[in-house]
Amino acid sequence: MEFQKPDVEQFFRTFGIQNFTISPDEKQLVFSTNLSGKYNLWAMDLPNQFPYPLTFNDQSCQELSYDKNGQFLIAGFDKDGDENTQLYAIQPQGGELKPVRIHERHRHMNPILSKDGKKLFYTSTKDNPMCLSSYCYNLETDEETIINEGQDAATYLIALSPEEIGQIYLKHFANTYSLAFLHQDRKETRLTPETDKQHTVSDVLFTTETIIYLLTDYDDDFSYLAKYDVEKNEFSRVVSLEKEDFKSITYNKQTQTIYIVSEKGVEDYLYAYHIESGQLKKLEFPTSVIEKLIVSEDNNLYILGRSSTSPFNIYKRQATEGTWVACTNFGVPGVSEAQLVHPEVIKYPSFDGLDIEALFFRANEEVSNGHVILWPHGGPQSAERKSFRAMFQFLVNRGYSVFAPNFRGSTGYGLEFTKMVEGDWGNGPRLDNIEGLEWLIKNGYADREKILLLGGSYGGYMSLLLHGKHSEYFKAVIDIFGPSDLFSFIDSVPEHWKPVMNQWVGDPVKDREKLIEFSPITHLDGMIKPMLVIQGANDPRVVKAESDKIVQALQGKGREVEYVVLEDEGHGFSKKENEIKVNRKILEFFDRFI
Repeated sequence: MEFQKPDVEQFFRTFGIQNFTISPDEKQLVFSTNLSGKYNLWAMDLPNQFPYPLTFNDQSCQELSYDKNGQFLIAGFDKDGDENTQLYAIQPQGGELKPVRIHERHRHMNPILSKDGKKLFYTSTKDNPMCLSSYCYNLETDEETIINEGQDAATYLIALSPEEIGQIYLKHFANTYSLAFLHQDRKETRLTPETDKQHTVSDVLFTTETIIYLLTDYDDDFSYLAKYDVEKNEFSRVVSLEKEDFKSITYNKQTQTIYIVSEKGVEDYLYAYHIESGQLKKLEFPTSVIEKLIVSEDNNLYILGRSSTSPFNIYKRQATEGTWVACTNFGVPGVSEAQLVHPEVIKYPSFDGLDIEALFFRANEEVSNGHVILWPHGGPQSAERKSFRAMFQFLVNRGYSVFAPNFRGSTGYGLEFTKMVEGDWGNGPRLDNIEGLEWLIKNGYADREKILLLGGSYGGYMSLLLHGKHSEYFKAVIDIFGPSDLFSFIDSVPEHWKPVMNQWVGDPVKDREKLIEFSPITHLDGMIKPMLVIQGANDPRVVKAESDKIVQALQGKGREVEYVVLEDEGHGFSKKENEIKVNRKILEFFDRFI
C-alpha cells in the first residue's frame, strides 16, 4: 500500500519533555510533557513505563523538584508563556496544586527545599525586580524572611551547604561575567580570585561544609572544574579539558564522584571525576546533548537529552550495570528515525579569518527542491547543537536543506568567542552569516538564486537585519519574535535583564549611532522581499510592540508582509495547536517561492 508523505502535523505531534525529577526512592519518575497537546506533569511508577497525569493546568513547568523525604513536589508554572513562574506543591499522586509562593506579574526561581522539607529557599523579582532578592519561607508557619537583597546586578541563590549554614549566590553582570559568593557567618566571600579580567562561574556544589566545587573560566578561555577551600580561603584548579566548556556538575556523596557535562561545539560529553583518586572517566550516553542530569543516592544516572534525529527522552544508567535504558520512547509518529536527517558539520573561514562551525541538514536528492534555508540561531550567546528540531526535520522532509551557523557570540567555543557579539549585534555575526552563504554557494551546497531566511528571537532580529542590508541573497524572509529596534528592545526587556544590557547590546547614549545602524527598523528601504512575521502576545523578552512596529512600518511602505499573532503564547510555542499552525504557515509561505 502507498501512504502519503508525512504532514506537518505528524512531525509536530512529536511529544516534548521540558523538565523531570525522580523520587528519593527512585520509584516514581515525574516529568513535564505535552502528551495531551499542552504541557502538564505526568508520572511513571518505575519500573513500569506507562505514564499517568498528575496535573491538568495546561501550563509549562520551569521548576520541578522532589522533597528529600518523598512526601511532595515543588513545581513552578507560568501562564501562557509570560515566564512569571509561580510555585506550587503537589502530592506524588497528583491532584490539587497547592499555592506556595504566588505573586502575580513576578517570577520565582531556583526553589531549594531544606533537608527536613519544612523550608523553601528561592529567588524572586517580587520586591527587587532588577537585582532580585532571595527568601527563606517556612512551609509550616507561613513565615518568610529575606536572606539576601541583590545589588548591582541580578543575584540568584544557587546552592546551600549540607547543614544549610552557608549559601552561595551567583551575581549576573553579563552572560560572560558572573561571579559566585559564599554567604556564611554574616560574611561574603568571593569564590574566584580578584582579577580585572571578566570571567564566569556557571555551576557550584558543596561536597562538605567547607569544600566547594565550581565551574569557572577564571584565567582561561574555557570553563573547568575548580575547588574552593573555605577554611584555607584557597582557590585551585582541579581538572580541565582542551577546548571543552564544562557546563554543569552533579555530586554523589556515597561514591565521592562529581559528574560533569561538558560542551564542545555542537555536542556534549559526560565525565565522572572521582575526588579521592583524581581520575576523570569519560562515559558514553545515548544522546548528543544533555539538558538535565540527576544522580540518585545509589549512583544511578538519569538524563534528559536529545540528538539530531531523536526528540527529548529520559534515560537511566544503572550504576551496577553501566548501561543506559530508555524510560521514555518519544519519536516522530509515522516516521522512523532512519528517515530523519543527521546534519553535516562544516567549518568555514569568515570575513576576518575566524573559523565558524555550522550544521547543514541536507534534503535527500529524491525530494530536494534545491532551496536552502538560512537559520541564524537565537541567543545570541547560545548555539545550534545536534538537537532534534521538528521544524528542521519537517522542512528537510519537504525538500528544503537547512544551514545553521554558530556565528561569533555562540557558546561552546570559549569565552573570547562568546564575547564577540557583545556590543556588536549587527556587524560581525551578520557578516559571519553572509560568509557562510558565500561558502555554501562556492562549494556547491546552495544555489545563489534559491536561498530563504528564517530565524527566531535573536535569529529573528538577524533575519530582519540581513533582509534590510542583504536582501539580494533571499527570496523570502520569516521573522519569529525578533527585536526590530534595539532602543525599544533595551527599554522593554524584563527588569532583571537590564543591568546586563549595556555590555550585551550597547549603551543607548554612548553607543547611539551604532545602535541606530544595528537596528533593523533603520533599514526598511532594503526590506523588499515577501515577509512573514510571527509573534507571541505574552512574550516578556521581545514584546509584541517590536513586531507591531516593523510590520506597520513595512505595510506603510506597501511591502508584502503577513503577520501572525498568537494570543496565548510567549517567547516560544507551548501548545501543540499553535506549533502546528505556525509551522504549517511557514511551509505554505516558503512553498510559494520554490
